[in-house]
Amino acid sequence: MTTQLPIEIEITPIELKFHPVISINDDQLFDFCQLNRDCRIERKANGEIIIMSPTGSETDQRNFDLIVQLGIWTKQDGTGVGFGSSGGFTLPSGAVRSPDAAWIKKTNWEAIPLEKRQKFAPICPEFVIELRSASDSLKVLKNKMEEYIENGTLLGWLIDRVQRKVYVYRPHTVVEELENPTTLSGEDILPGFALDLNPIW
Repeated sequence: MTTQLPIEIEITPIELKFHPVISINDDQLFDFCQLNRDCRIERKANGEIIIMSPTGSETDQRNFDLIVQLGIWTKQDGTGVGFGSSGGFTLPSGAVRSPDAAWIKKTNWEAIPLEKRQKFAPICPEFVIELRSASDSLKVLKNKMEEYIENGTLLGWLIDRVQRKVYVYRPHTVVEELENPTTLSGEDILPGFALDLNPIW
């Protein structure tokens, strides 16, 4: 049985410019996101607000499979904490991003004051995954992955279901492009973790 590839229909996110007319601080951005829970909202390092529509049901189901696999390994390993697509992080650059899945070393997470963890925690995850849906711009996602690496991510996977490719990001290294892989290794960042891509494709 062959899996039908998603039909590519790219939708460009809406980018709203506020600066320098209006300055939105971290608390205001968090409150704005709470008032607009039906939208996926992020902030670029230059202060622009990005508004995206929610993903389709099928993409969300594949993302759930991805998060379950990461979650099982995270519980067994015990050295870090995992996150789904609803959580946002304030990167060192000032950008606020919400990867589809992320992992942070427990000691680094617990070093953040509890009150800061309640909102968009000021930290860049050591590991991130972005799962491309049929409506996502590949260029936009690649730029987002580069931003993670520039801000401290040690390993990142951009999983492109449209073209059945995976782009592996690491610091100071050329992006590795994998054609239709069946598994992905967490390498020395997530030792022992192997993502089965069969349910994701």
